[in-house]
Amino acid sequence: MYNGDAIHNYTDMVLKEGWIKVTDLFTPYQLKGLSLKNRIVMPPMCQYSVEAEDGNPTDWHHVHYVSRAVGGTGLIIVEMTAVHPDGRITDRDLGIWSDEHIPAYRKIVEEVHKYGAKIGIQLGHAGRKAEDAEQPVGPSSIPFSERFKKPHALKTAEVRELVQAYKEGARRAVEAGFDTVEIHGAHGYLIHQFHSPLTNTREDEYGQDLSLFGVEVIHAVKEVLPADMPVLMRISAKEYVEDGYNVEYIAGVGERYRDAGVDIFHISSGGEGPIGSGGGPSARAGYQVDLAHTIREKLNVPVIAVGLLDDYEDARRVVQQKEADLVAIGRAMLRDPYWALHASRELKVQADIPEPYLRGF
Repeated sequence: MYNGDAIHNYTDMVLKEGWIKVTDLFTPYQLKGLSLKNRIVMPPMCQYSVEAEDGNPTDWHHVHYVSRAVGGTGLIIVEMTAVHPDGRITDRDLGIWSDEHIPAYRKIVEEVHKYGAKIGIQLGHAGRKAEDAEQPVGPSSIPFSERFKKPHALKTAEVRELVQAYKEGARRAVEAGFDTVEIHGAHGYLIHQFHSPLTNTREDEYGQDLSLFGVEVIHAVKEVLPADMPVLMRISAKEYVEDGYNVEYIAGVGERYRDAGVDIFHISSGGEGPIGSGGGPSARAGYQVDLAHTIREKLNVPVIAVGLLDDYEDARRVVQQKEADLVAIGRAMLRDPYWALHASRELKVQADIPEPYLRGF
């Protein structure tokens, strides 16, 4: 079991003995009321669990997230969780559109906390990429590809209803005890669809100002969050498709989102076309770190870097060189729930190992 005082004792020793001379992967991190024992993040990764019904997390999700807490992760972010039933990518995904979802999430949160990890939830809506929705929706009636259904172009009043759906999702997240909320504005899902010129050809206010929907969602979410709870936002820093936007464009959008209340950006890429994590184009270890660093410098905000940072030294280097404030370990953590503990061993840094596992280390 996690010892609540251990990380504070460790921090005191670090400062006293000078074990870590610079900011390191295992240096604690504080952002508003969110206190992390290290810089290691488990990013949202959909489980597409066949057991999931009506958006409810199951025993699979419970074990999945809690095991990463046991494994030493500082911050766990639950997979994209839909704020509307038709906002799921598939019907096997999670949702938070009903108060009936709250108890199952609360059980996961409470168990994760026992092992010293913090946990957030990513609120999202798949928009035109909702594969199982009878009628997907989007800012405009442009299908993602020939394989996808043609979406219904949201009426102005319907857009405003979805803003409120994000707000209600955030309220439920707070009631479930989550430590932070991440808004999904990446990977070609609904908020991305609104701020991308490729997919937003509207003529109303949400077409005249492509950032407006995202800004209104941020404002609505912040209305129901505690004042000291940071808001995270995942954005795609570039689109891997002809005439897709670049990092300069998204930096301008990011300024609007920052000023609306985003405290930290989680930097990914792609979505209108391929997603970088799918292996292309030119995906390699740390292939999105430069994008994260650019956003960090341009917006003067903390960022999370993600993208094939499987190697312990690669992940540590990102933090040490101040290219990002936190690093997200995705697929490597699917393979290894104890990635953080193994990293501490390989990097020769003391970490808080659950007592029942001590003899294994």
